[in-house]
Amino acid sequence: MIRIAVCCSVLLLPSWAIAQTAIAANSTPASPIATSTDAAAVADFQKIEDAWSTAVNSRDQYGLELVLSPLFVDVSATGDITTRNQQVADVISGEDKTLHLEQRVVTIRLLGDTAVANGTYVLHHKGSSGQVDEKGVFTHVFERAHGNWRCINSQRTMLREDTPGRHKKQSASEMPFHIPIFSKSDKDSN
Repeated sequence: MIRIAVCCSVLLLPSWAIAQTAIAANSTPASPIATSTDAAAVADFQKIEDAWSTAVNSRDQYGLELVLSPLFVDVSATGDITTRNQQVADVISGEDKTLHLEQRVVTIRLLGDTAVANGTYVLHHKGSSGQVDEKGVFTHVFERAHGNWRCINSQRTMLREDTPGRHKKQSASEMPFHIPIFSKSDKDSN
């Protein structure tokens, strides 16, 4: 008799726990994991981006260290990968005296202690053929540590500039969809 009671409890208790978990999960309203935030959050992250731009523009090592995480990795629009220490060294050396950065936040997504900022940037710098105004979009990933947001990853993509006289190529096909296994000769023979 005791065996039967023990076997029943071993089988019924886990089933009861699973049922309670399912009921609790169904009673809570579904909320999205990542939400695009309001203008106040965009303004808060714009302040961080402004501090970053100001640190780069004024060659401020300490200001840059406050914004970038020690784990920071940057992928530039040209594909160059740099770390926080390399970014700080570039600011200290100041080889390009014309370097100027402007960043504008467009959207923010908060995921707990992680935030993803998307926006636009203009980077004025010295190129191989003279001064360059690089315009593009960025994605910055921030981590909240010790009450402050610090950037841990940056990805920039340069916008393609339309040059005069450059037009889209026109398609030579007569139909909008071309299925290569059927040729015109197959259609004409029927």
